[in-house]
Amino acid sequence: MTIEYPTVVFAGPSVHGLDLSGFTGLTFKGPAACGDLLAAVQGGAQVIGLIDGLYGDCAAVWHKEILFALSKGVAVIGAASMGALRAAECLAFGMRGMGDVFADYRDGRRVSDADVALSHAPADLAYRPLTLALVDAEATIDDLKENLGRDEHARLLAAARRLHFSRRTWRAIAREGGFEGAMADRLAASARSIKQADALILIKTLEAGVAAAPSTGAWRFQDTLFFRSLLSRQNAGSRA
Repeated sequence: MTIEYPTVVFAGPSVHGLDLSGFTGLTFKGPAACGDLLAAVQGGAQVIGLIDGLYGDCAAVWHKEILFALSKGVAVIGAASMGALRAAECLAFGMRGMGDVFADYRDGRRVSDADVALSHAPADLAYRPLTLALVDAEATIDDLKENLGRDEHARLLAAARRLHFSRRTWRAIAREGGFEGAMADRLAASARSIKQADALILIKTLEAGVAAAPSTGAWRFQDTLFFRSLLSRQNAGSRA
C-alpha cells in the first residue's frame, strides 16, 4: 500500500462539506474499518488521525491495531466520532484525543458509542450524513435554550435522545417532541456540528505537524492469535 504523505487521516461524514484541498500535507482516506490502521502502518504512516469509522456491516477499528501502531512509534490521534471513542479508550496506552467530544468520553460525561453514530451515504456521495448524531442534536438544541421555553427545550432533548441514530433527523425530533414542521425548520437553520468542529481541530493540528510520537510507558504490545490472523489477512490482501 503506497501512502503519498506519512500523515494519514480517516474521515467521512464528520468532514462532509468542508474544503480540505488546502491541507496539502495530509493523505485523506474514508472512514476506517478493521485493518485499515494496520494497513496504514504497514504502508509507512508516521502519524494517523482517526475521525470516522465504519461499523454495523463490517468490523470496526480494533483497539489492537491502534496498540500495534503505538508500539511502532506511530502517533495515533482521535477526535469527533469513532476517533474520540478510541482515543478515550486507548488514552492510557499513548493515543491522544482532541476536541469536546473526546473530552466528554474521557471525563465520563458520555459513555455510549451511539452518541456519535449516524447514517451516511457511501463514498460515491462523499459520505454525506443522512441522519444526526446525538452530540450535534444536543448542541444545537442547547444553543436555542434561551429562545425556547423550559418545557420546549426539555421535550426536544428527550425526543432526540429517544430516537435511534438511524431515524434521528430534525423533522423526526420535532415530530417526536410533539411539534409542527416549523420547529424542524428552526432547528435545521440553527444546526451546529461539534463533530465537524472537532474534526477540523484535529486536521489543522496534523497539518501544522505538531503531532508528537506516542509515550507508550511501560506496557508492551502482546501478540495474539487473533492479531496474527488479521495481519495474515492484511498481507494476503496486499499481495492480491
